[in-house]
Amino acid sequence: MTGTAGRRAEGAVGSGRALALLLVITGAAGVLASWVITLDKFKLLEDPDFTPGCSLNPVVSCGSVMESDQAEAFGFPNPMLGLVAYAVVVCVGMSLLAGAAFARWYWLTLLAGCLFGVGFVSWLQYESLYTINALCLWCCLAWIATIVMFWYVASFTVRHGLLPAPGWARGFLDEFTWVLPVLHLGVIGMLVLTRWWDFWTS
Repeated sequence: MTGTAGRRAEGAVGSGRALALLLVITGAAGVLASWVITLDKFKLLEDPDFTPGCSLNPVVSCGSVMESDQAEAFGFPNPMLGLVAYAVVVCVGMSLLAGAAFARWYWLTLLAGCLFGVGFVSWLQYESLYTINALCLWCCLAWIATIVMFWYVASFTVRHGLLPAPGWARGFLDEFTWVLPVLHLGVIGMLVLTRWWDFWTS
């Protein structure tokens, strides 16, 4: 996504409208998912027999995911972390829409946060597929938002020289950034499909 991206003023770098909107949309999707999961988690704590609305069958079972140890990886419900992290992304996107420009260290910090996020959701994906044996639809929304967010922020930092990379990589990302999140999500989709192939085809 290029647009008017890369405007520099005293070493600061702004983005085009496209990236800013993408950050707002993916951040808002993450906030929504985290908020719904948090509300359902509270209801589940109040009533152990509560069944979340997204628990549709043995595979798509949000309740099973919420009750797992992995749902509290840091000692508190994961969506509470999401509420803060995704809200920060929305704020960054809104600031860029308003014409803000950030220093290199700020962009690299944002990239580091996105890298942590995509690494964390990758671990959660593995745990959901092969340990918990269930999927949470709201978690899937957060996964998609995080993956798309990561690849486009990574692309931006490379294309505008904030992160060192060879020329061919900058050229590829300038034209085909969209390929990376599509491939990433496609691999996850195939893993989900093959993991429960018998269930989906029965």
